[in-house]
This record gives sequence, C-alpha cells and structure tokens, in this order.
Amino acid sequence: AIELDPKYAKAYYRRATCYLQTLKYKQAIADFKKLLTLEPQNQLVRMQLDSTQKILRKVEFEKAIEMEEEKSAVERCCEIIAEGGCDVDKGYTGPVLPTNDEGKYAINAEFVRNMIQWFKEGKSIPRRYVWEIVLGAHSQFVKEESLVNVDIEDGMTIDVIGDVHGQFYDYLHLLSLTGEPNEKHALLMNGDLVDRGSWSIEVIVTALAFKWLYPTRMFINRGNHESKEMNRTYGFEGEAKHKFGEQTYKLFAHVFTEMPLATLVSATKPPEGPTKNVILSPEGRKRYFVVHGGLFSKDGVTLDDIRKIKRIGQQPGQEGIMFCRYQLLWTDPQELPGRGPSKRGVGIAFGPDVTKRWCTANGVTGVIRSHEVRQDGYSIEHDGLCTTVFSAPNYVDQAGNKGAFIRIDAAGSQQYTQFDAQPHPPVKPMAYASGGLASLLM
Repeated sequence: AIELDPKYAKAYYRRATCYLQTLKYKQAIADFKKLLTLEPQNQLVRMQLDSTQKILRKVEFEKAIEMEEEKSAVERCCEIIAEGGCDVDKGYTGPVLPTNDEGKYAINAEFVRNMIQWFKEGKSIPRRYVWEIVLGAHSQFVKEESLVNVDIEDGMTIDVIGDVHGQFYDYLHLLSLTGEPNEKHALLMNGDLVDRGSWSIEVIVTALAFKWLYPTRMFINRGNHESKEMNRTYGFEGEAKHKFGEQTYKLFAHVFTEMPLATLVSATKPPEGPTKNVILSPEGRKRYFVVHGGLFSKDGVTLDDIRKIKRIGQQPGQEGIMFCRYQLLWTDPQELPGRGPSKRGVGIAFGPDVTKRWCTANGVTGVIRSHEVRQDGYSIEHDGLCTTVFSAPNYVDQAGNKGAFIRIDAAGSQQYTQFDAQPHPPVKPMAYASGGLASLLM
C-alpha cells in the first residue's frame, strides 16, 4: 500500500503497530514519525511515538546494565535472604510456608491449596514466599535437559496444557478438570504461562509451586513469552515489579531461561488399534514431541540436537544466532508444503511435508504444540501429525474461543477436553503493559 501511495497514512500506522507487536521498536518509531509528517495534529500517534521511544530507551539502558552485572538473580536473591533483607512481615496472616527439620522452607500440598484459595480471594503472599517457590522450582529445572523425557507408565496419564497467559481464574477451572499432579497423573504446561492476562504472577507462582512439590509429575516447557523482550512489552515485567519489586522480576526472568525447551512424551505400552500409517519409536511405541512453537527452518534437526541446546541464562531474541537456536518457540504450521514466512512477522511457518519428514526421521508419532489461538481450543493438522492445543478460553476477554487440554495414556492414546472461560474480577487484560500501549497490543 505504501509503494502504491507513499502518503497513505493508515498504512504507516498499521505497519508501525505490527513492528511494535513484534518488538521492532526502531522501525515502529520511524513509521510513527513518518505518519506525523503526514498528520502533524494527530495527538494519538504522537502519544504512541512517545511511549515507544520510552520503551526503546528503557531496553537499551537495561541491556547496558546487564552487561555490568556478574551475579545471577538466583545468587543475588540468596544473598539478600542470607542478609535478612527478605523476611516475612510479622503482620502477615495468610497461608504459612512450612519449614523442615533444618529450619529451611519446604513445601506441601496443604500450603499450595491454601495459597491458591488466598490468590482466588485477591490476596498476596509475602515476597519471601514467592522467592522460595521460584528458587524451589529453579532447583529442579537446572537438573533437566533442554529436551525432557517423560515415560507414561502403565496406569498413568499426562495432560498437555497450552497457553494460559495469566488468565488465573480460567487456570483454576482447568486444574479442577485435570486434577493436581500426583503419582499416577502428570501435568505438562507447554509455555506462555505469563503476559497479556493480568494475573500472570498468580499463574506462574502456582505452576512453580507444583513444580517444587511434584518435580517428576509437573513439567513446564518454555514459551516465547517466557523471555525479557516479551515480558517488557506484554505485561509480566510491569506486573511482577508492581506486585513484588524489581529483584523478583529479575529472579523470574532468570528462571524462565532454565525451563526446558521441549518434552518427549513416550508411551510404555503397545499402541491400541491399527498402526499401519502410525509413526512409532524404535521400540514400537507412540511418542509425542511437545514444544511451544513448532519445527525448524531446516531439515536434519534431531532429538539429540535439541537435548544439547545450552539454554540457561540465554534470551532468544527476535533475530540472529540466538533466535535460530530458539526458533522452536516461535514457528507455526501452515497448510502449504515446504516452509514460508510466518504471518506473525517472526520466525517461519512449516508445512505438512516438513512435519512428516521430521517425525519419520526421529520416530515421533506427532508434534503437539501451542502458540496460537484455536476457536475449539485445539486443532489437528498435517494429516494428524501436528496438533495445536490452546488453554486460554476467551483469550484476552475478546476471542470467544474455548480452551482445551490433551490427556495421553500409557498406550499413547489421546483424549481432548474443552472448557469455557470463567468469570473474573474487573481487571482488564494487559493492565500492566508498557507505556500505555495495551490497546495497540491486544
């Protein structure tokens, strides 16, 4: 449109908002400035330009600060705790995190259930408890490889949960359907727990509490929103700092880098029903590659390649070598064969032939991914080899979609459950988004 009419103001505005949504701040600023030369009295655009410039300055300042910091947020939080700088307020009357025989904080199911109820009532736990929960999950994530193996033993099931995006009251309803993790039942959250929804803290603290409590029955993959760039723009950074301070946000940001990038869910019993066209593991079992985004910009990537990715402390970014390494957090399926540009402006899209080649080469029955809204909560694509599951119903209070999760048993059979959005307190999505840009980023 701009090539046809260089003075078409709406085109510059639309391109600027696209750049903003994909975190390309400099390009967005250039288009906002061009628009102001065409419409110098447009105060809305002037305000959006000012907000975007502030975000860019903040990003560049924080990058400079990070270069100077040597200690990880985990180390710094532990130091602050040891110095007595993060004790529990004596006036706190909520759920009490238990201690063990050595006087160190521990966790149990009673505390987690009471904490969830406390959150549901709109109340907050002490910052110290948040740190202990995040550090407890950290102690488990650092033991896991970038590709986690989960074997579904006889009598066991695992539920794969898609994007939740800070929709805490929908997450609680979801947990009432899946049940808590236990010896015979595991949960696998497939990334994007935070951002957009305005109860991201409550969602992530609950999930990390379960990870600390049930480390071999609660699994969490990293999504593209478990990153600093996305958190800065889409609300989690603002929410974490508002509720618990800057050091707490830094702790979350570091622990997000420790989350595995994918999970290989493997049946242990022979598959039920015909298997003529089913891709099986070398052992003749069904297994599923669960990842937030999808497959890769080139063929030949193996499960071992993913397992060996060095992730801790790394931010994926939007381009360059780090983005290439983390593209599995961003990619989307497409109907056409081959690969093409992504409609979201970041990463690539992969076709059914790409999926079939990769699954065949790696002995994988199918790819389960999230990352995109589906009106029914899930969709089965690529001749059954690629399934999308999305677990944030009525996404950002606008989409009108259902949520869903997938239950997988020891034979690798899948069952899909849909659910509807639940009422929540009168707080809008993106309440903590950067610089008043929430309306542009919905």
